[in-house]
Amino acid sequence: MTSMESYSTVRAGSFGDRFAAVLGLALALAVLGLSFRCAVGAACLARRRGTAPLAPERAEALVAAVRHTGRMWPFRVACAETSLASVLAAALLGRRLDWCLGVQFSPPPTAYHAWAALPEGQPVGEYTEGGWHYRAALVI
Repeated sequence: MTSMESYSTVRAGSFGDRFAAVLGLALALAVLGLSFRCAVGAACLARRRGTAPLAPERAEALVAAVRHTGRMWPFRVACAETSLASVLAAALLGRRLDWCLGVQFSPPPTAYHAWAALPEGQPVGEYTEGGWHYRAALVI
């Protein structure tokens, strides 16, 4: 992650959001430790479980809660872990976020990134002021 939001030390969200963030991050780390196929399966299951739309403000707070939780975790927590944890946390709350894996070709060098997005395609918790240059290769 290259944005300053990834280094936030401020707790965000309600107690339920923070609790879901802890559970979502634990599940995401466990699933990503098994295999990528398991991670895709977990994201598909979360997509079926979370049916209600998530308000953009609450989605931002949920991603911030996952990032804050990841700061205290003793393992690597980067974009793949954070984004999958956000999707799983939203599903635990009965809400839905999409898990996006993508690439940026310009400006060089090529960069890979994972992010959580609202069902409309808007990235959540990402710095988009300068424009969003990543293109989704896989959306679950």
